[in-house]
Amino acid sequence: MVSIELLVLMTFRTSAAASAIRTIAARFPEMLQGAGTLLDHDQVRKAIEAGARLTVASGLNVRVVEAARAAGIESIPGIMTLPEEEKEMSLGCSTLKFFPAGQAGGVAMLKALEGPYGHTGVRFIPAGGISAANMRSYLERPSVVAVGGSWMVEKKLIVARDWCRIEELTRAALALTQIS
Repeated sequence: MVSIELLVLMTFRTSAAASAIRTIAARFPEMLQGAGTLLDHDQVRKAIEAGARLTVASGLNVRVVEAARAAGIESIPGIMTLPEEEKEMSLGCSTLKFFPAGQAGGVAMLKALEGPYGHTGVRFIPAGGISAANMRSYLERPSVVAVGGSWMVEKKLIVARDWCRIEELTRAALALTQIS
């Protein structure tokens, strides 16, 4: 069995991100807290102060990678192509977010990204277009350490405050991570 660590990622596209990280980190210290869509050193600092232990991005922002590294936390930049993969690896990044995975070719493209650099130990977190229906096909890849998805926390469910449905969908997603 492969066990996938539970990562909660809060994107800094809202002013509530740092507060949400702080609240979740205090209530669930065993969960890995990540901060996403960070654009500058100040956001990296705020994320770390709130309890984030890594940064995740949809693309490469060298300033964010450098700020995270200087603070002693991992930075996981996003890629979609082989040249991007090579650039990020040259910066010392060994785990990369494959985004938008579904729109960029899915598992077939992920295999292409693994091919030339598989011997390096590069790892991936596919996100974008991931759903309950296809997440296992990604998780079965040896280079995949996690997948990103938001289908269980759709905006309409949050607006409706349908916490029971969100919990149900999240539990179902977690059950799908058990690969034998």
